[in-house]
Amino acid sequence: MTTTTSPATAADALASHLAAPVSPPEDRLWAAQSLAIGAAGTALLHIERARTGNGTWQQAHTWIKSAVAAGISAADTSGLYLGAPAVAFMLGCAVTSDSDRYHHALSAMDQHVTTLAHRRADTAGARIADGRHPNFHEYDIFHGLTGIGAYLLRRAPTGHAMERVLTYLVALTQPTRDQDRNELPGWWVGHDPHLTQSPHFPGGHSNFGTAHGISGPLLLLARALRQGVTVHGHEAAIDTILGWLDTWRQDSPAGPWWPEHLHHGDLRTGIPSQTSPARPSWCYGTPGIARAGQLAAIARHDTIRQHLYEDAMARCLTDPGQLSTITDTGLCHGWAGSYQTAWRAAHDAATPTLRAALPRIAAALTRHSQPGPDPSLLQGDAGTALALTTAAHDAAPTSGWDACLLID
Repeated sequence: MTTTTSPATAADALASHLAAPVSPPEDRLWAAQSLAIGAAGTALLHIERARTGNGTWQQAHTWIKSAVAAGISAADTSGLYLGAPAVAFMLGCAVTSDSDRYHHALSAMDQHVTTLAHRRADTAGARIADGRHPNFHEYDIFHGLTGIGAYLLRRAPTGHAMERVLTYLVALTQPTRDQDRNELPGWWVGHDPHLTQSPHFPGGHSNFGTAHGISGPLLLLARALRQGVTVHGHEAAIDTILGWLDTWRQDSPAGPWWPEHLHHGDLRTGIPSQTSPARPSWCYGTPGIARAGQLAAIARHDTIRQHLYEDAMARCLTDPGQLSTITDTGLCHGWAGSYQTAWRAAHDAATPTLRAALPRIAAALTRHSQPGPDPSLLQGDAGTALALTTAAHDAAPTSGWDACLLID
């Protein structure tokens, strides 16, 4: 937007554009309760603005009501980004100590999320016992136990459900074998990156990304360890994932980077078929992976690794070639996600390098931001406005909304 002069102005413009919710089509009523694409996610923007005095609770409540208008799913297909956990996360961001607003509803939702976590842990445990490979939806942030665990870490960190999620993630790091008895990482999935069967990924793949890969579980394990919430084998599991990232780190003149995924051929050669970094992003790129590695290194008191991951993110976000591949402003794989991830990393960093990179990313985010047709959190205007709010105030979100990205 050429008339935008500051992140605050850009955020206000987007929030104004998102004043009123629009109901999803009749055949997609479920979408309202989605953090990724629905009213539950867009509500986070208005909740954050209400909590900081930049918006009203009336406006936030309008979006919250829209998110739950069609009922809430607590089925096994629900996760942090859809259904009961998504609605619970939304409400958790809205509750405050000076009001009884939403507390009763949140307590009811907590029970559903806890029950869901136990059911999902039972299913995952049975799959491991059978020796089968998982799929993304078992463990990832969007649909799986990592995302559910992120919610539990905020609401019930010492509960049995949280313990079971962490115990599952420890088990996920134990190696498995393919049909030819070749060793594979425990998070090896039996499908391609699009959840289908593909001749390019015979026998499945190993994913590095934050959204669907092993960096998501690493973020949760590291954040739990920093809070003193641990299970047997917790630190060893973190070390296993860090060792995997060490093995597959690619060093280039533009800085270290990691492949998005590996197939069997990559394992045989020891060389990834991907030859250059993915675009800088939260979901699959260096920023998300580096934030996971940084938090894990901090949790393990490993200053050498911490410096490596911070350097990787800083070099990624100051390399014109890599920055030129960012094509949108969203949280998932655009300027907003890169900025929010870098902001969180900079405030934990041991050196000022990352902090120095923030103004340029904020300027790019502001420059490219303009109201569009997508109101959503993950790839649309709501997520962009939230990252702009962080840039405008240089402060962590009051509502803690970015815990759904596990980068906080």
